[in-house]
Amino acid sequence: MNWQYIQSVIPQFITALGMTLKISIISIILAILLGLLCSIVLTYKVKILDKIVKIYIEISRNTPLLIQLFFLYYGLPKLGIKLDGFTCGVIGLTFLGGSYMAEAFRAGLEAVQKGQIDSAKSVGLNHFQVFRFVIFPQALAVSIPAIGANCLFLIKESSVVSAIAIAELLFVTKDLIGMDYKTTEALFLLIISYLIILLPVSFLSRYFEYKSRQVSHGV
Repeated sequence: MNWQYIQSVIPQFITALGMTLKISIISIILAILLGLLCSIVLTYKVKILDKIVKIYIEISRNTPLLIQLFFLYYGLPKLGIKLDGFTCGVIGLTFLGGSYMAEAFRAGLEAVQKGQIDSAKSVGLNHFQVFRFVIFPQALAVSIPAIGANCLFLIKESSVVSAIAIAELLFVTKDLIGMDYKTTEALFLLIISYLIILLPVSFLSRYFEYKSRQVSHGV
């Protein structure tokens, strides 16, 4: 292990780590919003839209992210639509993550007991208030473990965007290995970089899961 070499390339990995975080955070936020919207459409069986959402989920979950990215980055320009690599990466990860988030939220929404909804309506709450104050908080508590797992999944899947020349962690690692042939050192830094990102997310996910259980049990 060449520690001097490791020290010399750390700045490149810090920059790449920042890119990985940037694309992951944006994609996760958009995937959560998209997943929540899709779960509402499916749970409440909104006509026409529910069929569209079902088709979207099937396509998203049954096609590789790499193929989706290639379509966005190489296929769309043939149709006159040109997007930069970062935008394609965000769209691809959001498209993938949204379907998983939708299933996570839907499980939470369906777990809310109908008796609580009826009770909320009986005290004069309208549909929006019932959703905001009764359904959504309980659904979120149930969904948190799955949402946390999906966040970790999307961060790890961000490595695929290296295929469209985005200078994230895997791209930089392969680039350094190709130039300097320091495979062990580059892979060591790659592992450390992902641990720096994933461990805090994992701990936060467990913390929020623990807190949600306390709230749901009235502790």
